[in-house]
Amino acid sequence: MKIKCILLLTVILGIAFTSSAQTKDKKWGLGLNFGSEQYKGELGNGLYDFDQAFNGFGGITVSRYLTPHLDLSLQTTFGELTHRDNSGADYNFKYNMFQFNLNLKYSFFKYETAKLRPFVFAGIGHMIFTDKKSDNDINNTELPDFGLGLTFKVSPTVNIVLQETFIYSDSDFLDNTTKVRKNHNDWLAQHTIGVVFNLGKKKDSDNDGIPNRKDKCPEIAGLELFGGCPDTDGDGIADSEDECPNEKGLAIFNGCPDTDTDGIPDKDDECPNVKGTAAFNGCPDTDGDGIADKNDECPSVKGLKEFNGCPDTDGDGVADKDDQCPDVAGTLNGCPDTDGDGIADKDDKCPDVAGIAANKGCPEIKVSEIKALEKAIEGVKFKTSQAIITSPSYPILNNVVSILKANQAYKLRIEGHSDSQGDDTLNLLLSEKRARAVKTYFENSGIESNRLSSTGYGEERPIADNSTAAGRAKNRRVELTIEF
Repeated sequence: MKIKCILLLTVILGIAFTSSAQTKDKKWGLGLNFGSEQYKGELGNGLYDFDQAFNGFGGITVSRYLTPHLDLSLQTTFGELTHRDNSGADYNFKYNMFQFNLNLKYSFFKYETAKLRPFVFAGIGHMIFTDKKSDNDINNTELPDFGLGLTFKVSPTVNIVLQETFIYSDSDFLDNTTKVRKNHNDWLAQHTIGVVFNLGKKKDSDNDGIPNRKDKCPEIAGLELFGGCPDTDGDGIADSEDECPNEKGLAIFNGCPDTDTDGIPDKDDECPNVKGTAAFNGCPDTDGDGIADKNDECPSVKGLKEFNGCPDTDGDGVADKDDQCPDVAGTLNGCPDTDGDGIADKDDKCPDVAGIAANKGCPEIKVSEIKALEKAIEGVKFKTSQAIITSPSYPILNNVVSILKANQAYKLRIEGHSDSQGDDTLNLLLSEKRARAVKTYFENSGIESNRLSSTGYGEERPIADNSTAAGRAKNRRVELTIEF
């Protein structure tokens, strides 16, 4: 019989430990129980009878978490069971008791959310009673046992349990009598107080202190605030919901930053460090010409798209930044060329007459014209010490008049020079007068005065040796130079 009991106990223990008890993280519970047991049967009702002995016992309970409300528990009890006779002088019976019960327990509140948890339970069990007088064993399978209790959570791992268990025997042999009422099976009541220790370790793959069952990111260490998910950039938005997990950002932009505070997140902002507008993907348009500054070669001046944002003030098709004459329409780097000689008016000394670059846009002076001017140097003569032109000089001067009339762009500079004989001041005055006399001759010949200029240099610019008569003769001269 004892072997059968041991086998039954082994089976029940196996069921208990392979079933699924205390919390999701600490599923196993190990309890130490103490209390007393009372009898009710043919010999009388000893339940809650203070005249009867409260028989002490101790035991161990192993429990296993099933759901937030359900536990499976195996309770073993070792103790004594007695009942006094009517006189109270002697015991009707005395037994040593060994008992184990397998119960399903229902708690009304979840362990994680309540410190006090009332519960009810029911199950089956087995008892072995050994008569202290005869050493006879009584095997008694209870069917059923049930009860109620209260669990007080002291800490996440320690609980105090108060429990009342009512055991219905499957026989009427406990009190060794059926004299009073036949087939009236015996009852037992156990009054228990115990300490239960929750055992087990929560599974936490990423070691962030949050169990996998509660961890939304079980493979990545995170924060409880975000259900176990990380917030790498510390912006208060979990990486799983953060579109920019490595940059501290704003909730309004799903965790992405807006460095320039223009209302466009950096990830969509083509100019993240400069405040801009949505129309230009976060870039500014300072001059309001519809071209973003980053594409605008003239960002501070309103311009045209075809010139990359630069203006063309004179409308000549050349942007002001490349136009050397931005206020006047032209074709040469934006400048006009009135005479069409390929030299811009601004560089052309003769803008209305086609010329050559060598003469700064003025017409080329012919060799014959140059020789006619050179001939005047030696050919134009004056009366001695006077500013009166002699008649042999007229043909030479008339030839120059013809040249000037044929070339309206020509201007003439007339210079008077003297030798070193005599007073310097008088020589200067005489050279001025002679140059003016030639100017007057040209004016009288129909040349506009604004095309003529005269200057006297006296003896300042000799071209020959003043120590000889031949040299002095060369120094007394009038030079004619064409200008534009």
